[in-house]
Amino acid sequence: MGYTFIDKVPESDVNGCPAVWVDDDRRLLIQGRQAGGDAQARTLADSPRSEDETLIVLEPRMIPLLKEAIRVAESG
Repeated sequence: MGYTFIDKVPESDVNGCPAVWVDDDRRLLIQGRQAGGDAQARTLADSPRSEDETLIVLEPRMIPLLKEAIRVAESG
């Protein structure tokens, strides 16, 4: 399976950069901070998560990357 690297947030340091990819199946892969325990607990009532899921934080500075990833995914 191939992955298209969209970009990482430019002002981040070398490690732990929020980043976005699109795979060959047009799925978005997001690297970001895992949401803290309070956010995890508060959102479970709305949408319980399975063991292989987690809640991540997408900061506003990631919006341009997500828009580009969606454009790539939609173009197939």
